[in-house]
Amino acid sequence: MIDMLKNFVAEKINNCRVMVIGDVMLDKYYFGDVERISPEAPVPIAHVMQIKETLGGGANVVHNLALLGCQTSLVTQIGNDIHGDKLLQKFQSRGVDYSGVVRIDKPTTTKIRVISGHQQMIRLDFEDAEELNDVQTSEVLNKFYNQLPNVDAVIISDYGKGVCTEKICRAVIDACRQSDKFVVVDPKGDDWLKYSRASFITPNLKELNEVLPRKIKNVDTSVETSARYVIDKFNLDGLIVTRSSKGLTLVDGKNIAHIKARAQDVFDVSGAGDTVIAVFTLALAGGLDTPSAAFLANTAAGVVVAKVGTYAVSKDELLSAI
Repeated sequence: MIDMLKNFVAEKINNCRVMVIGDVMLDKYYFGDVERISPEAPVPIAHVMQIKETLGGGANVVHNLALLGCQTSLVTQIGNDIHGDKLLQKFQSRGVDYSGVVRIDKPTTTKIRVISGHQQMIRLDFEDAEELNDVQTSEVLNKFYNQLPNVDAVIISDYGKGVCTEKICRAVIDACRQSDKFVVVDPKGDDWLKYSRASFITPNLKELNEVLPRKIKNVDTSVETSARYVIDKFNLDGLIVTRSSKGLTLVDGKNIAHIKARAQDVFDVSGAGDTVIAVFTLALAGGLDTPSAAFLANTAAGVVVAKVGTYAVSKDELLSAI
């Protein structure tokens, strides 16, 4: 299997076509030193030494796909503001087809963090998480329908910021099913009825527990049993459960696989779920079977959790990890 996966990553990913629809955001970091307290108020003064901007939310899924060489398109909404401009610049520089981006009159979701000595001092959130109205919904869905014939698989990236409404999720999943295309969901909250009939959902253990009658522990048998319950309840093809340091579990109609995480000196799960859904979906789009796709996704996540903060894996890093 190892040679097959190496060949897939090295030679076939570039032919995979994946669309992401969902919530995107800009993550902005101010790194600085704190040496004194403000004379204006009892708060520390951070002397900013470095500023970093990264793609967050569903945009991090897009980043993972694009960095691996996948043909990536995006359908979403952002604001008519400077943060929206920065997102578009980043999509353009990464070769992403962002013709499906709808700009509306509300803030682009942005999270600004001030950090000193590896300690986060404050976070500032710019957002309006109100659901899209009927006009905005129609515009987003029209963008989606126009792009659907040109992709092999679709990712719904739900971060609860207004794009992944029940109407949009149902329309996307129904259209993918009718077109015989994979549709994989990164869920948010406990309303999974809007994701019913998706190909796969990729919750972490906490997200899985939100839709179970009673909470389970991070144990293989419990995860497997609960996955089957969720698959039946929401009429799914399968489930990928990310389990932090215990790796991930795949359950579908034919397969059960508990894939262990690699031992790491650093284990930071920030953004690991984005990497899992990106790599798993592009592998399905490229024709891999589900166990191989899950193994590849877990391998990619192993690269990401060894880094501090949100990180997107490159093709060379994934080949090395395999």
